[in-house]
Amino acid sequence: QVQLVESGGALVQAGGSLRLSCAASGRFFSIDDMGWYRQAPGKQRELVGGITSGGSTNYADSVKGRFTISRENAKRTMYLQMNSLEPEDAAVYYCNAQIVTYSSGYRRTNWVWGQGTQVTVSS
Repeated sequence: QVQLVESGGALVQAGGSLRLSCAASGRFFSIDDMGWYRQAPGKQRELVGGITSGGSTNYADSVKGRFTISRENAKRTMYLQMNSLEPEDAAVYYCNAQIVTYSSGYRRTNWVWGQGTQVTVSS
């Protein structure tokens, strides 16, 4: 069974930085696209940004210039470097990943979600 585990969430002051990690474990061939999402209390889950297997990234306008997504394919891990944090960035942060497996010679993909990690930003 494939699992994603996020870590690195914490309480930080406004203007501070945090680095979140998302590590994949289990039996699978590789990972295609990966993404970070966040959900604040009373709000819908929103996309923070994503990264392809080749390293191309995209970001929500609200985090451009402050957040950076990267990944280490050999470690099956994705990162979210968050700088200049604002109170509005407080949320539970989730990662997801497009897991690639082979079955009976066919390539299959399946999206998997992590359980989330809490980021709290004090003003």
